Parts: sequence; C-alpha cells; structure tokens
Amino acid sequence: MSRSVAEWIGKTDDSRPPAHVRLRVFERFGGICHFSGIKIRPGDHWDVDHVKALINGGENRESNMAPILRGKPHKEKTARDVAEKSRNYRKRAKHTGAIAAPRQKIKSRGFERPPAQRRASSPVEKWRGF
Repeated sequence: MSRSVAEWIGKTDDSRPPAHVRLRVFERFGGICHFSGIKIRPGDHWDVDHVKALINGGENRESNMAPILRGKPHKEKTARDVAEKSRNYRKRAKHTGAIAAPRQKIKSRGFERPPAQRRASSPVEKWRGF
C-alpha cells in the first residue's frame, strides 16, 4: 500500500509535524542526528529540526526536516541559523541602501607640535632681566 500523500506540508510555519511524520523523518535519517552525527538512542530527547531554517527561507515540509538531539546540538544549530539570518539581512540592507555608509571624519591640518618638555636634569635657562 502506497502513501496517499507524497509528503507532509505544514499549513503554517508554526504547525508541528504529527507523530507519524516525526517517525518517518527519524527513519529516513537512520536515527542519526543530522547536526552532530551522533546516533540517537532510546531515551534520548530529540526534536525535528528544519535543515534550512524558516527564517532563512526554508519551508515547513517533511523533506526539509531532520532529527536533531535536544540540548547543545540544537542550540548551536539555532545560533548558526540566526547568525546566517543576521548576515544576510545586513548584506541586503547595505546593497539596497537602507543602511547608510559610515561618515568620514573631517580631516584637519592638525595642531603644531608643542615644545619639548624640560627634564629635571637639564639646565634651567631663565631670563634674569639684566
């Protein structure tokens, strides 16, 4: 019996995949965390993660999902996705002119060098007035 639906597609970006979709994603990757490459054992906590994050243009569909261990691997992957989003935003804003170029300081002639300071060991040359 073949599947009636080719793949699960979320109605919104916030919709969570049902349990049978989580199981299919887990089996497709052979129970291995797609970020760290560690085998997910019974009792380990894991999530279904988007390979290409939603904030970076990914879709909420089964083909864009992979298992990832909860905790450090998931936090690192999320931090990497947010950094990529920020980098892309800055580049796009710079190219479209939304971010102004930094202002250059006004270049001036500067000031004259002050005379060298006297030292305690150098002789004092004072005008005595006679």
